[in-house]
Amino acid sequence: MSQFFQIHTESPQPRLIKQAAEIIQQGGVVVYPTDCAYAIACHIGDKKAVDRIKQLRQLDEKHHLTLVCEDLSQIATYAKVDNEAYRILKSHTPGAYTFILKASKEVPKKLLHPKKKTIGLRVPNNVIALAILKELGEPMLSSSLILPNETFPLTDPYDIRQTLEHSLDLVIDGGYCGMEVTSLVSLVDGEVEVLRQGMGDTSAFI
Repeated sequence: MSQFFQIHTESPQPRLIKQAAEIIQQGGVVVYPTDCAYAIACHIGDKKAVDRIKQLRQLDEKHHLTLVCEDLSQIATYAKVDNEAYRILKSHTPGAYTFILKASKEVPKKLLHPKKKTIGLRVPNNVIALAILKELGEPMLSSSLILPNETFPLTDPYDIRQTLEHSLDLVIDGGYCGMEVTSLVSLVDGEVEVLRQGMGDTSAFI
């Protein structure tokens, strides 16, 4: 049975943020709000929790997993960022984008795309998500909350709780988030390529 926290969207309660971070650190799988839609996350170093997310979403090993980061400096720890990529990241984070980059050695190998050795990275423009990341002091492994055979993510935290209460450790009610995915932009090897048009404006990349 999952826990259910109602967290204020502009002034998150420190006690609840601390508890959410502790649940993640202890191997919990958590649904949290972002600037696009609700997403599912866990600790980056917990294989069991990662496998639970993959199983819940029925993801294969070729699916790009995402590290959700607090800021640009954290991205630079977990990815190889050249000058052009840094300029793009600086002007588009936080925001509704997931960037594909070559991973650094800080990223556990099991989280990488098996052939390309890449990882998705993103900084969400959401007060609750950023507060949790600040409390953690490291990224979360994250994925959109799109269930198998569905096109759009779940949007209502009460529906999420009812549908997935036995598969999750925590559902965070952070209000309505929308139902769009991020725009997916590859910055690998100096090439800028829009892989998916989502909520973020990609006109600057075309």
